[in-house]
Amino acid sequence: MGSLHRMAVLCGLTVLLASTAQAEEWKTAKEEQGIKVSLSEVAGSQYKAYRGVTVMKTTMAKLRALQEDVPGACAWIHECKTQKLLKHEGNQSWTYTQFNTPWPVTPRDSVLHITTVEGADGSLTRELEGQPQYFAQEKGFVRVAQVKGLWKLVPKGDQVEVTYQAHTEPGGSVPSWLANKFVVDAPFNTLKALKERAEK
Repeated sequence: MGSLHRMAVLCGLTVLLASTAQAEEWKTAKEEQGIKVSLSEVAGSQYKAYRGVTVMKTTMAKLRALQEDVPGACAWIHECKTQKLLKHEGNQSWTYTQFNTPWPVTPRDSVLHITTVEGADGSLTRELEGQPQYFAQEKGFVRVAQVKGLWKLVPKGDQVEVTYQAHTEPGGSVPSWLANKFVVDAPFNTLKALKERAEK
């Protein structure tokens, strides 16, 4: 019975590892100006997950300050119209963002729950999770139905490796051409604009 149990656990673990590997099949979509954008299929979703990675010649302190200035961060987040901090408690915060979208797509808004975790190596991870029910929908906007992602900042000498990764269900109907453009433009343009400010 013991060996059967061990075999069942081993099989379960193999399945778990296989499904994780499946979700982590990233394919490079764009690599320019030191920024690499990769995409991955997400089971059960018609929208791809995106991951942007770059190295910035800056300090952790400067990057933290840029990210923690919630209204100011709208200047470098792709298609951000306005952004505000709703609540802050310890290592957790809640933000509200309104996004621009091209006509005829209805503008989107989102509520994010952000959890900041500091690593022993000096790294910083901000876990992003959409909370669409946090408050009632704003008139003239479609609430983003789901967001799951992260920011990861890892110090590398006098530089910082920055990773921005997310999967979004935008809610409502979004043309495939726009969805496919967004998953490349969002990480690339966001990281490019953040890099310009961080390296000043």
